[in-house]
Amino acid sequence: MINFTAIDFETANKYANSACSLAAVTIQDNTCANEAYTLIKPPFMVFSPDNIRIHGITPDQVADKPKFDALWNDIRPHLEGQILVAHYAVFDTRVLRSLIKTYHLPGITAKYACTVEISRKVWPDLRNHKLDTVAGFLGFSFHHHQALDDARACAVIACKAAEKVGASSMDELMDTLGLSFKTL
Repeated sequence: MINFTAIDFETANKYANSACSLAAVTIQDNTCANEAYTLIKPPFMVFSPDNIRIHGITPDQVADKPKFDALWNDIRPHLEGQILVAHYAVFDTRVLRSLIKTYHLPGITAKYACTVEISRKVWPDLRNHKLDTVAGFLGFSFHHHQALDDARACAVIACKAAEKVGASSMDELMDTLGLSFKTL
């Protein structure tokens, strides 16, 4: 069975601990079992104009939102022990690690996969493997750089990749593609 949690962060600036939104989409048995989205107040309220232009989140939208440490007890159980999937997972896992470190939070045990790597193996002839390109190729329409939509697109890519190669689990998908999970 295809089981994983797709995650996506948006950040306020170039620093990994500046998360201003987080989304998670949990897939169980190849079906969406749960979705969650939250705005987050970064530890420092410094927003890059470029980041705002990309995701549209402004300081006033998060000024009264909780910081990540206040959300962690609710978020952690949904990620602990899970297979996490992200598009360009290096970014999202770096953000998560940085937030855990910034706030001195207990970490999680999880392994993760990257849908950029997966899509390169499954659909090697695409002009690129950006999230919007791969999702568009798969016929999935979404609002790019909105965390929940990005997490949904990532989930679709992982599920469609498993379907394409005939994998019945994320472990089988990764094995079939010759990819390895990384640990958080």
